Amino acid sequence: MAVAAFRGGINGEHGGSKRMESQHSGKRRVFVQTEMGYVLGMELDRSDNAHTVKRKLQLALDVPTEERSLIYGDTVLKNDLSYVRHDSPLLLTRNCMHRSSSTPCLSPTGKDLQERDLSGPIEILGYSNHFSRAKQLVKEIVKAMKKGIDPIPVHSGLGGAYYFRNCAGENVAIVKPTDEEPYAPNNPKGFVGSALGQPGLKRSVRVGETGFREVAAYLLDYDHFANVPCTALVKVTHEIFNINNGVNGNKIRKRKQVSKIASLQQFIPHDFDASDHGTSSFPVAAVHRIGILDIRILNTDRHAGNLLVKKFEGTGSFGQVELVPIDHGLCLPENVEDPYFEWIHWAQASIPFSEDELEYINQLDPFGDSGMLRLELPMIREACLRVLVICTIFLKEAAAFGLCLADIGEMMSREFRGHAEAPSELEFICIEARRLLEESKLLFDHVKAGDNEEFQFEIDCEEREFDLTLNMEEKLSSKCLSSRSKGVNGQNSLYRLEESVEEEGENEGNVTPLCLEDSAPPVWHMGPSFSKLSISLKNITIGEKSWRHEGTMQKNGYLAGTSSGNMSVHEHLPASTTFVKLADMNEEEWAQYLEKFQKLLYPAFTNHKSVSVGQRQKQRLGASCQF
Repeated sequence: MAVAAFRGGINGEHGGSKRMESQHSGKRRVFVQTEMGYVLGMELDRSDNAHTVKRKLQLALDVPTEERSLIYGDTVLKNDLSYVRHDSPLLLTRNCMHRSSSTPCLSPTGKDLQERDLSGPIEILGYSNHFSRAKQLVKEIVKAMKKGIDPIPVHSGLGGAYYFRNCAGENVAIVKPTDEEPYAPNNPKGFVGSALGQPGLKRSVRVGETGFREVAAYLLDYDHFANVPCTALVKVTHEIFNINNGVNGNKIRKRKQVSKIASLQQFIPHDFDASDHGTSSFPVAAVHRIGILDIRILNTDRHAGNLLVKKFEGTGSFGQVELVPIDHGLCLPENVEDPYFEWIHWAQASIPFSEDELEYINQLDPFGDSGMLRLELPMIREACLRVLVICTIFLKEAAAFGLCLADIGEMMSREFRGHAEAPSELEFICIEARRLLEESKLLFDHVKAGDNEEFQFEIDCEEREFDLTLNMEEKLSSKCLSSRSKGVNGQNSLYRLEESVEEEGENEGNVTPLCLEDSAPPVWHMGPSFSKLSISLKNITIGEKSWRHEGTMQKNGYLAGTSSGNMSVHEHLPASTTFVKLADMNEEEWAQYLEKFQKLLYPAFTNHKSVSVGQRQKQRLGASCQF
C-alpha cells in the first residue's frame, strides 16, 4: 500500500489533497516496534532515512538490524520517509525469511529499554479530534500512576490485557499490547509462536495488527451508532507488561519499565455479557445497530462474550438493557472470510430495518470510510480497506432491496457440510465477479491483438455479461444454496479444482509468489501460457487452507501443534479456507471488479428471497475465538 497517495473511490477523487498534508517539513516523532514487540520513540529529522532510523534503534535497544526492513503498513521504507506521519508506528521486521521454531529470537534482555526514549508514560498515536475522550482517559490514568495506582492484569481471554485505573482505583480503560496478543512473542498465557506481522488467530489478521482494528471499529462507528467504546492506539510504558525470554515463552522475572504499542479502550461498567442473559430482552435497535457495524467490518468474532449488557436503573425501566460491543480485533481481515455473527439467529435480526436505520445505511460511504481510515490509521493495509468497501456495498444494496439483518448475515456466512466448508453466497458473488473480470480481460487482449474488430468486441462483451447476470440465480441455486456437485469421494467440485490448481502451481515455472515474509498469502502472477480456466482459478484462489503449517497434523477438523510446554492456538481453532482475495488487483481492475460485483447483487438477492426459510437454515462452523 503506497500510503503517501490516497486511493479513494472508483474514480479516485476522495482525499487526495488531504494525503499530501502528511508531507511534514519539520521534525516528526515515530514509534519503532521490533518484531519481538520492543518499542522506541524517536524524533525524525528531515535528513533521516530508513538506515539512520535502524541505526538509532540498534544503539538504543541493542537489537540486530541487518537483513531487516522498516514497514509502514504495506510499504517497505527505503530512503524517503517524508510521507511517514507524525506519531506513526513503524515495524522493524525480517526480510522474506522463513525462521524455524528452533531459531532463537534475539531480544534486548537485560537492557534498559527506555534508553533515549523521552516520550511520556502514555502517548496517543495520532492527533485526530476523534480521540478527545481518550486524551481525557490518559490524563486520569497518568495522574493515578503518579500516585502509585498501578494497572492490574486481566486473567481472562487468550491475550495479555490490563486494567488501568483512575485516582479512585476504578477501572477506566483496558489496554491490550500488540505483542501480547495470542500467538505473539510476549503473550503471557503460553499462546506464543510468531513474530509480529505473521499469521495470527485468523490467517488474514496478522499478529500485532488487532490493535488498530479495534481503533478502526471505533472510528467507523459514526455518531456512536453501535455504541462502541472510545478506543485509541497508544504507546504505553510500564513495568507491569510481560516480556518473554526466547522462543519457549519463559518470563523474565525481574520487572523493568518497558514500552509497548497497544490499544486503549474505555472500560464500560456492566452487569454481565450476552452469554449470561436471555436475548429476548435485548432491544431490537441495539441488535440491528451492532449487526450493521459487524457486517460493514466483516467481524469474524462477534460472540456473546464480547457483547456487554448494562441494566437500566430507575422507575419504569424494569428489564431494559443496553448493549455495548467490544473486542473488534478480528474485524477487517485481509481476505473475504467466514464471519461469526452471534446475533444471526436472534429474533431481533429477522425484524425489518427501521426508517432511521435504512437512512443511516443509505448515508454510508465506503470510499469515504476508506479514506478516513487511511488518514487516521496509515498502517492499515489496502486489502483490509477493500474488504470494507465490498461489505459496505453489499450491506447498502441488500438493505435497499429489502433484506433484513438475518438475511444479510446468512448470505455472508458459510454453509458447513460434513467436514468441508463451501463458499458463502457473498463469496460466490465475489468469485463470479472475478471470473467476469478475467474473462473480459482475456477478450480485450484477444481483440486488441486483432485490432480490427473492436466494435464487435464491445457488443459481445455486453451481451456476454448481461447473459451471465441473468443466469446468476441459477448459479447461486446450484452452487450456494443447494447441494453442491460432488465427486466420487464426496468432496465438493471446488476442492477437486483446488487440488488440480495446486498441482499445476507446483509444476509451472512461471508462477512466482510475492510475499512479505511468510505471513502474506501468495499473489500469483500468471504467464500467457495458462489456460483461461487456470487463470480464473488462481486469481480466485479457491480453497487456500489456513493453519496448514509444516509439522502439524489434523485431528477431528482441528490442527494440533507440535510444540510442547506452551499451548498453540492451532489446537483451539478449526482450519479455515480462503476462497476470495482482493489485494492482487491494480486500481483499474479493482474499479472494474466493483462494477461487476454490483451488477451481480440484484439476482443474488432475488434468489435468496425465493428460497424458503427452512431451506436457508444452515449448519455453521462457528469459529469464534472468544478473544
